[in-house]
Amino acid sequence: MPIPSNFQFTQGNLQDYVDCPRRFQLRYLLQCTWPAPQAEPLAEAEKRMEMGQAFHRLVYQHTLGIPADVLTRAVTDPDLARWWHNYLTAPPPALPSRLRRAEIVLSAPLSGYRLVAKYDLVAVTPGERLVIVDWKTGPRRPARSTLESRLQTRLYRYLLVEAGTPLNEKQPVRPEQVQMIYWFADYPTQPEYFPYDTGQFLADSDYLHRLVAEIGQHNEAIWPLTPDERLCLFCHYRSLCARKITTGPLNDLADEQATALTDFDVDLEQVAEIAL
Repeated sequence: MPIPSNFQFTQGNLQDYVDCPRRFQLRYLLQCTWPAPQAEPLAEAEKRMEMGQAFHRLVYQHTLGIPADVLTRAVTDPDLARWWHNYLTAPPPALPSRLRRAEIVLSAPLSGYRLVAKYDLVAVTPGERLVIVDWKTGPRRPARSTLESRLQTRLYRYLLVEAGTPLNEKQPVRPEQVQMIYWFADYPTQPEYFPYDTGQFLADSDYLHRLVAEIGQHNEAIWPLTPDERLCLFCHYRSLCARKITTGPLNDLADEQATALTDFDVDLEQVAEIAL
């Protein structure tokens, strides 16, 4: 099955492909739904996802200028209250303040398709610094090596260089101006920083173009399954693929895995003003 010409590549679907080509095929090309739970206990997993989304909404509203005390009055869940308190008392330090855009979508062409990303926050001092902040509400703080290898880290920085000109007073963004910060709601004083440079940008560009080309070359009826069955622990399709693996524990579920199956489709007309 060929990739549709209007297909939008995101960090979520590219990570799915890297983890397991069959998962990518089932989810994005065949659009197959499957009822297996992603993590156990199921009710707690669903609640954590809901609270994670609620936290992102709070931060978005706060960035728009709604006073913190007004937002605080609406917070009743204890986990959400803790994360919100940590955000207010220990936010990422020294962020640029000239321009801050929350929940912003950027888009750029990639090998005949579109590369799209939705950023939790981009803080900018035009001509000097562009800082990506990604809020993480998972129960564990991933190792730096894990974060560094994720598609999100590579794609978000790359795309900000490619499509961030409107945020930089219409000046091209140099890779050295870009930094990415992961901020962890349960570890607010331990953010992880990822600077950028031209060498890494060129490596990411080559990698992403080769990855999309590889995806486009598949013509099998059933795309290859991952050889690493540990990646099946949190996959909805594990029973469809006859992987005899029980559901993974919630505490081992990473933020990007929890949100991967709610990845977004973007109407490009809505982001034309910030897309190159």
